[in-house]
Amino acid sequence: MSGERVVALAHDWLNGMRGGERCLDLICKEYPKAELYTLLFRPELVSEAIRNRKVHESGLARLPFFKDYYRWFLPLFPRAIEAFRVPAGTDLILSTSHCVAKGLIPPEGGRHLCYCFTPMRYAWSLQEDYFGRNPVKRALIEKMLARLRDWDRAASDRVDQFVAISRHVQTRISKYYERESTVVYPPVATHYFTPDEAGGDDGFDLVVSALVPYKRVDLAVRAYTRSGRRLKVAGAGTEREALRKLAGPSVEFVGRIPDEGVRELYRRCRFLVFPGEEDFGIVPLEAQACGKPVVAYGRGGLLETVVAGHTGVFFSEQTEEALLEAVAFAEEQTWERAAIRAHAEGFSEERFVRGLLEQVDALMKRPKR
Repeated sequence: MSGERVVALAHDWLNGMRGGERCLDLICKEYPKAELYTLLFRPELVSEAIRNRKVHESGLARLPFFKDYYRWFLPLFPRAIEAFRVPAGTDLILSTSHCVAKGLIPPEGGRHLCYCFTPMRYAWSLQEDYFGRNPVKRALIEKMLARLRDWDRAASDRVDQFVAISRHVQTRISKYYERESTVVYPPVATHYFTPDEAGGDDGFDLVVSALVPYKRVDLAVRAYTRSGRRLKVAGAGTEREALRKLAGPSVEFVGRIPDEGVRELYRRCRFLVFPGEEDFGIVPLEAQACGKPVVAYGRGGLLETVVAGHTGVFFSEQTEEALLEAVAFAEEQTWERAAIRAHAEGFSEERFVRGLLEQVDALMKRPKR
């Protein structure tokens, strides 16, 4: 489907293989000749399909400390992405973005399709989770955030087609950008995340998450410490030590582990616990692909990926009591591993690629707006 179009790819930054980079990896395999534009590039931390092409890194990458402390340079991101010059004759920019990659300017006659993970969280929502509650600090950054919102809205107007990762994000695109969008769900590696043939579990529940405030891992740690149930926490982040101080002996932190280790944890756990609100959430689908039910906060994108009573249980308030009630309810159910797995197969990599390329073809056939 990719044909002979000249395509350029854009991604916010490349310093690891998280959910967004796994989407980009599949896109790169469809467009092996496409050049890639990004603020930050750490080739040793991304896949072969991503790094084996010409990658244009922003001028910010030459600044001291940028690669280690890039988030502190947020006010400079818009100018950095707009400084790139995409060659004339490029037919399509395909950006994968939750920050500024959608601001890459196409050449005259070129189109821009943005696969949008979310409108920029720092600018439009969750400022408290990212910048804290200190009123002095918030006052100092509010003017910067106002400018960032103005830029973000203007940059969205240059995008010809938005494709959202979920209906939840589709609503946010409409709210903040006043733009219509279609939905293509992100991919889950269902060929890799598979059930253990032996079945069963080892009597622990599992959190797989970055250890940052908005993920609300603290809620799970407090609840499991209180109940004495076993919980394993896989992941790393700024909240690690604070969470350790909250944890009792029934909670174990296993750190950041490779995919093979994560798959084994999925296979051996009772339930995957997901206490935060996400725009989509790959982790719950990976667990379901391994045949394991999910206990999750019932808001955001998980309402589209977990089926209550069939593949998991929702709790309606982010409190220890509500979470523990949901866990107790899950313990009483009989879960059908094959049915949970079958649900996850609807979010396969093949379906993602097919859906996104259909959106590209539809855009390129339409008159330019």
